[in-house]
Amino acid sequence: MLINSLSRRAFLAGLTAAPVVLNAAFKKVPIGLELYSVRDMMKDDEIATVKAVAKLGYDFAEFYGPYMSWTSDQAKAMRKVLDETGLKCHSTHNGNQSFDPANIDKAIELNQIIGSKLVVMASAGRVENGIDGWKAVAEKLTKGSEKLKAAGLSGGYHNHQLEFRPIDGVRPIEVIAKNTPKDVVLQLDVGTCVEVGYDPAQWIRQNPGRFRSIHCKEYSRANGYKVLFGDGDAPWKAIFEAAEAVGGVEGYLIEQEGYHEPSIVAVEKCLRNIRKIRS
Repeated sequence: MLINSLSRRAFLAGLTAAPVVLNAAFKKVPIGLELYSVRDMMKDDEIATVKAVAKLGYDFAEFYGPYMSWTSDQAKAMRKVLDETGLKCHSTHNGNQSFDPANIDKAIELNQIIGSKLVVMASAGRVENGIDGWKAVAEKLTKGSEKLKAAGLSGGYHNHQLEFRPIDGVRPIEVIAKNTPKDVVLQLDVGTCVEVGYDPAQWIRQNPGRFRSIHCKEYSRANGYKVLFGDGDAPWKAIFEAAEAVGGVEGYLIEQEGYHEPSIVAVEKCLRNIRKIRS
């Protein structure tokens, strides 16, 4: 079973995607799902989960870490599902090991098969030696991105809380931005940025053109990350305005950390909420 408390098949059979009517102030930007949001389902059946996400009405999806264990045949099978459902894959969420020389060729192969154009380093792992350690992360990201670029792909970096907390007066995310080429994407995790008290819209405006991909994860001082998109403290309209005016955004990714309802129900509600805010 893919849902414990109710029949997922019955739930999904009744879903209809609401039409998207955008406010004239906002551009028509695709809305995707970070599949980590439905990781409980992905563990059970990746293909069935991707089909379910497509049925909800999402435009694209981002695969996360475990995809790197696929064979090329498994990636081709997933690409077939993507093509059949119309769901796209714009990016993948990777451990820093995917940028190692021993692993990056496989990352390139799998991303090319599933149609992804952006390989994102989701975490730097354990970083020692303060700011010098973060400069080493930027160097690794730069070298990996050069190889990705030669293969027609792009590299990116995904922040968490840590990168926005100053070390000797300097934020690690500023080190990443300053020490990587402008075509390396700064994939903004909105929730973690908001949690540490930094203005995500300001960060976007400080680094124009570097936010092709944005994780629309909500955060609430009252409930942490156990909150639906739009029900927390993130200033979404200001974020959208900055992303579309100067950020170079090509897609918004809903990321849901958890909720008191089944994950597939939560991400359906998040999709509904983001459409409402942007309508």
